[in-house]
Amino acid sequence: MKNIAILASGSGSNAEKIINHFQGSTKARISLIASNKKAAYVLERAKKHGVPTHTFTKAELESGKLTEILINQHIDFVVLAGFLLQIPKGLIKAFPNQIVNIHPALLPKYGGKGMYGDNVHKAVKAAEEKETGITIHLVNENYDEGKIIFQTAVKIDKIDTPDQIAEKVHILEHKYYPKIIESLI
Repeated sequence: MKNIAILASGSGSNAEKIINHFQGSTKARISLIASNKKAAYVLERAKKHGVPTHTFTKAELESGKLTEILINQHIDFVVLAGFLLQIPKGLIKAFPNQIVNIHPALLPKYGGKGMYGDNVHKAVKAAEEKETGITIHLVNENYDEGKIIFQTAVKIDKIDTPDQIAEKVHILEHKYYPKIIESLI
């Protein structure tokens, strides 16, 4: 049985879909939800499902303290789900090819520092793209540049607002992220 840790900074809708997907699984379980924000709603979602939680500071992430916690908790695989901080080299080295992220666009477009959530959807709208989607990729030391594992697209209508684009992308995230994670472990 593989132990999965989810790192998240926000509301945690993807984290909750992943928790639900692995409930009753004989392959893996969600063993920890960790957040850099004490008020992140993802922590409430985790508690509702009986998943242990941990909060940490950016300094604890960068110093390796979080890496130590993940190792001590026997974590095998790390999932980023709306996690906004850059993953340090030490964590990547401790979990080689075992850290995955989801990005709300078709990388390499609309990736990089500051390109998350509404920022991505507004940029996609401003560029008058005809489609957008999700990219699931391995994490390396650069934002959104790791090996791409999976992409899928959705059509954008001219009249779609950034919020409507976000809704379409969330549907893809919730449908595919848990399945792709399962295929990787």
